[in-house]
Order: sequence, then structure tokens, then C-alpha cells
Amino acid sequence: MSKSHQVIIVGGGPVGLGLAINLGLRGISCAVIEPRTSLNKIPKGQNLTQRTLEHFASWGLDSELRAARLMPAGHPIGELTAYGNLMSDYWHAPAGRELVRRFYAQDNERLPQYQMEEVLRRKVASIESVETFYGSTVLAVDQTDSGVSIKFRNDDSGETQTLEGDYLVGCDGSQSMVRSQVGIERSTQDYEQLMLLAVFHSSELNERLKRFPERSTYRVLRPDLKGYWQFFGRVDMPDGWFFHAPIPQDADPETFDALGLIQEAAGFPCACDFEYVGFWKMRVAIADNYRVGRVFIAGDAAHSHPPYGGFGLNNGLEDIVNLGWKLVANLEGWGGDLLLQSYGQERHPVFKDTADDFITARIQRDAVFLDRFRPEHDLAEFEQAWKSLESDIGSRFQQYEPNYEASPVIFGPPGGVNTAHGKHQIKARPGHHLAPLPLSSGKNTFQALGKGFTLLALDASPESVLAFEEAAKSLGIPLSVVQDSFTDGREQYEARLILVRPDQYVVWCGDEAPAQASEILRHVVGL
Repeated sequence: MSKSHQVIIVGGGPVGLGLAINLGLRGISCAVIEPRTSLNKIPKGQNLTQRTLEHFASWGLDSELRAARLMPAGHPIGELTAYGNLMSDYWHAPAGRELVRRFYAQDNERLPQYQMEEVLRRKVASIESVETFYGSTVLAVDQTDSGVSIKFRNDDSGETQTLEGDYLVGCDGSQSMVRSQVGIERSTQDYEQLMLLAVFHSSELNERLKRFPERSTYRVLRPDLKGYWQFFGRVDMPDGWFFHAPIPQDADPETFDALGLIQEAAGFPCACDFEYVGFWKMRVAIADNYRVGRVFIAGDAAHSHPPYGGFGLNNGLEDIVNLGWKLVANLEGWGGDLLLQSYGQERHPVFKDTADDFITARIQRDAVFLDRFRPEHDLAEFEQAWKSLESDIGSRFQQYEPNYEASPVIFGPPGGVNTAHGKHQIKARPGHHLAPLPLSSGKNTFQALGKGFTLLALDASPESVLAFEEAAKSLGIPLSVVQDSFTDGREQYEARLILVRPDQYVVWCGDEAPAQASEILRHVVGL
């Protein structure tokens, strides 16, 4: 038996479910194939950025997601770093993502991935155009010039089925079967470092950490760890924790003393009630490309890395928001193949920068710092360096600003590149995320954006607005127009006309429409 859908999604984790919601809310028929019927309670993927919460808001799920958190409302999400162990005299708790809050329309959030997945599963179940096949394993992927097909098995009954579609997206994790089937290679960097993950309860740990300002993550730096961290993360209050730490390559899971290592990092004896203890390997892997024909990959199937800095899940969700509207444009006939190709061209460099400059380079910088500055060698020098490290840690959130200035479907600046590096600004810049500003209506610009393209017209001439409206109509491109004054702070955009695409990235700015507004629109949808 064969069934047809417009998009087949292999993998029903948060990235696959997010894509199904993104497409389903736009009326695209989807199938999601996922082997798990229940959710793993290991608390990974907890830190969600302001940008990720913008996605949930656009899906109408931000309130439900925040209600699913396990930590008390308002509990700080940031991190604290200590030298040696958590009882050290040397520690700092710098500002984190709150430094860039004003550039986004939502606050960030913290909750375990399994709580998020519950929210996403409920939403998917409510969308008529999305069909789910939980408890199923994909056996084969095939494609032609005109479509894709997959064969999969129900793991309980053993029954096999075939699905056909226009496109297929592999959101099936770092060991992606889809990626392997279509022959996409990966570049890997193995740190040759084995890591411990322990999930446990400890009321004593919670009590002793009351010496610090409230935080959600507690990092320990030690010279002998060569830049790798020992870090504790809160799962719930008052005593739910996870703990990651480097361990010897030859460690035996049956005999390793996880409690002893936790007590060493904490700096005091504490009792722990363990729920899970396991090992994992530090490595970064990035697919060489994100598309082969009608098959795409996203999330961990496209890129995976250690849980340092909360980049993995957030980047995966950004992948599918980037890809989702481009699939819609193509399926509805108003977007070209160049638009689909731009998905990998935009997203691949961002994750490479993230892995190289915000993860690997950070480990290397910590290793150099810990080798160079030690209190037992020169206390005054160490204290001065330790103080300067605090500002360096806080600044990385300001430096992380993914943008697509070199995208072939954006009017970026000469010499621009697609990168994770940038500077947060209110100014509207092609290739960059639009920062929200208040509108006269009481909404902000993010809330006023349409599901298609949006033209912000701030005291722009009626002729300019009409030129874009007529061009969009002739090309069949969905366009909403938001008109307001170029006052009350909106002049910070430094442009009266701002064209914003469905993923809230600016594609063009100006003060008047060009002679051929249709050429602008054709360019940004890859026609």
C-alpha cells in the first residue's frame, strides 16, 4: 500500500516535529516516521534561546512551552564558573543571553527536551495535514527527478508500508539513515575524550550551592582537564541535577566511580541518588552538504557537537524554520530551486563557525588560560586574569549573531559572508534577523509579521508600497504590508522600507521602491 504526502519527515524528535508543525500550519501535507513511542527522560537540550522561543511563538506554542518547564518560573537560566571546584574562592557568574534580549521578541527558556517534545507531539496531533507513524523504522529511501519514496516497518506488527512525496527531510539524528542512504559524507573532529553523563538527585548539593547567586548551570575549570569542563546543570528544583565530566579513555562503565568524581567537582562529600549513568564521546560532525536532489537533512543529521553552550537543539530548530518556508514556496509555486539550494548555503557556514569558534576554540582558550595562569604560581597575576575571563565569557553571547549576508537570495552587502559571527543591532540589515520595535498599534514588529513576506513601510510613499504589492500579486508571492510612522524609535531601523521573509530575516532595505520592484521579489524567492 502506498500513500502520498507533500513532505516526508524521517525522525520525530524536536527538529522533525518542529518541521511538521511549521509546514502543517501552512497547509502542507506531511508524514512523520519515528521509531520511539515513548520519550527518553535524559535531560538534554535544555537551554532554549530567545530566537527559539520566537519560533514557538509563531506556532502559537510559547505559553504552553513555558508552562511545561520544570524549574520555577523566573529562576535564572545563566551559568556560573568556578576554578578547581564549586567551593573555590574564585568564581564568577557573568550576564548571559539577557545581554541580547532587546534584539528578540521573546525571553529565553529552560526545560528538558522531553518536556518540549511532549508539547510538540500534542500540537502535531492537532494538525489535520500531518500524519504520524510512531514505532516505525525506515528501511529504504529512494528518489527520482519527480519525487521521493520510503519503505518503513511498523516495529510491533512487522507490517511494511511505502510512502511517496515531493520532498523528504532527514531529521533522524547523528547516525542518520537518510544521510547515509543518499550518500552525504561528513567531516568529523574527534576530541578523543570520553565523557561521563550522570543524572541524579542531591539535596546536599543544592544546599551548599546557596552560597552563589541562583544559576542553572555550574561549570568547573581545572588545569588537568585541558580545557574540558566538569559541569552541573539543574533539571528541577530543589534537587534534580545532571553532571558532565571528562573521564579516562579506558574507564569501565561497570566500575567507574561517578559519585567520587561528582564529589571532587563539588568540593565536598554529598550523597547522590542516581537515575542514569552513561558515557559519551566528544566529537563534532558536519555534513558536507545538506541536500541531494529532493532529499534534505536537518538538525543532528546535518551537524552534531558536544553540549557546550546550548547550540545543538537551537541550531536544529533554526534549520527547519529556514528550510520550512522554502519548501512551502516551492510547493505552492512561488519559489524556485535556487531558494531550496540556499538552505544549505545559509545554514552550513553558520554551524561550521559555531563548532569551530564557539565550541572548539572555547575549549582551546580555556586550556591555554588554565595552563598559563595558576594561583600557586603567581596569585596576583592569576586573580587579574581570572577577573578578565569573566567579561570574555559574557561577550560570546553578543558575538553570536548568525546571519546570511552572502546568501544568493538576499541583497547583502558587498563582501558579506554567511557566518555565526556578528553584532546585534536594531538597524535593519539584509541577511540579519529583524529586531523587534514597538508599533503604533501596540504590537511589536515581530507580532505584525505575516506568514509570507512582510513589507514594513515606515512613512514610505504610497507609490513604493503599491509597487511591491503589484509585483507580489503578479508573481503569486504572499505579501503583507505593515504601515506605520518613521518615529517613536522606529527610525532606529534606518530604512523606511524593509522587506522581511517568513523566517524573520531581512532580505532588502531602502527608502523608496526601485524602478522594478518585481526584480527584488524574484531575486529573494530564487526565480
